[in-house]
Amino acid sequence: ATTSDETLGVRSGPGKSRPHPAVIEVEYTSRDSAADPPPSGSLFGVTDRIDTVDRDSLVAAALDARDRAYVPYSGCRRGAAVATSDGAVVTGAIVENVSLGLAMCAERVALFTTVTSGARPVALAVASPRTDGTLTFPCGACVQVALELGGSDLVVIAASVDGDRHECTVGELLPHGPKKG
Repeated sequence: ATTSDETLGVRSGPGKSRPHPAVIEVEYTSRDSAADPPPSGSLFGVTDRIDTVDRDSLVAAALDARDRAYVPYSGCRRGAAVATSDGAVVTGAIVENVSLGLAMCAERVALFTTVTSGARPVALAVASPRTDGTLTFPCGACVQVALELGGSDLVVIAASVDGDRHECTVGELLPHGPKKG
């Protein structure tokens, strides 16, 4: 029997399986990381595959994800894209709610989708308008989730809609963040 989830637009069943619509398959060359154990410090461990991530494509995916933002209150369109350990790019967009605590940032949408698709985050790009004249980095909650799921070496790229961008690590954004024991 075939099942359907209209919300996600995903059909499953014999011969009908396809990835979540936020998962974009990309190809890049890398060493076989299966032979190397993942480093400690995160849920999955970031591998050395970051050197194979096409940062321009990752930022472009985050910029494209902004088009799917639901922002009826702030109007601040924000998109995110995660490069995964298996070569995919997973996107997310901010989803606001009249009850502010129920809103979800683009970064967490992309990171959670990465994990539920069975992959590991290698890099995170966020794209949004500038705030107070400067690039907008992830909020504290998103940085904490990134630390938990990708570790302190996870690369974060903040990009503006005008093309400016800056790259750093989660550890640089949250040098003394809580870690698992």
